[in-house]
Amino acid sequence: MENYDKLVERISKSANLGVDEVERRVEAKKAKLSGLISKEGAAQIVAAEIGINLDMERLKLSEIFSGMKRASVIGKIVEVFPVREYNKNGRAGKVANLRIADDSGNARVVLWDNSHIALIEQGKITKGIVVEISNANVRNGELHLSSFSDIKLSNEKVDNVVAEKVFEGLKLKDLKVGQSARIRAIIVQAFEPRYFEVCPECKKRAVEGECKIHGKVTPLKRALLSIVLDDGSSTIRSVLFGEGINKLGFTDEEIFSLDKFAEKKNYLLGEERIFYGGARSNVLYNTTEFNIENLEGVDMDNLIKELETKQ
Repeated sequence: MENYDKLVERISKSANLGVDEVERRVEAKKAKLSGLISKEGAAQIVAAEIGINLDMERLKLSEIFSGMKRASVIGKIVEVFPVREYNKNGRAGKVANLRIADDSGNARVVLWDNSHIALIEQGKITKGIVVEISNANVRNGELHLSSFSDIKLSNEKVDNVVAEKVFEGLKLKDLKVGQSARIRAIIVQAFEPRYFEVCPECKKRAVEGECKIHGKVTPLKRALLSIVLDDGSSTIRSVLFGEGINKLGFTDEEIFSLDKFAEKKNYLLGEERIFYGGARSNVLYNTTEFNIENLEGVDMDNLIKELETKQ
């Protein structure tokens, strides 16, 4: 429904029609087609009949939604991540990530095409510049750029950008893939940590003491912890790394010793925290999981004030 609501809002704005009128036309179109089409599909037909080409319109970052095939946006780069190499199922290549922002929000951009990635490697795309993106595929709230997409420098000014990631306070039952959320929940299950090693130079995964970039290294040990959260509306499997595990009250010694972890694990169960992160699709298990980026304790004074303002 989130995709549908955003689509209706976009049509309403572009056609200068009320949201109620757009929804009336969508329902009429759906009825005419005997319900054999989704609301999103009916809305797109309504947009075309009005003369609105959603693919050609430039969107604010707050207006993009998962499933869009040819999104066009403009934004200022607020973060550039190192280019990574991958080798999956016999296919090798590179992938690059950056984050752009405008005055409505921000979004991660994933570059898969070597010509786009070269712009980062050559220093042509850097933090602080404004870029125009077209024909992007939106997945999990991210803009994915293939060889059919385009990214280029822009002379337009983009001011008052929302550079900080926005976490919306949500219930787990309402959480959708691609959303960044603030969840107040209780830990009801914790699994043994999984360990892996990274290169001390580039922090990329090292296998048997070898980094693809820096060769033989003395790797650093890292941990991944899976927990299950419950907020009373639903449950979700969640993952956190490094300092996030420390914030749950574990020392490094307790994290990297399964015996010591087992001794303290039950301390976690029933603990309430506020978790910040993003919902992503786990393709392997065909489930939605919550990737925890930060967490904090529950401040009862602030919670009471928040509840009072809603009354």
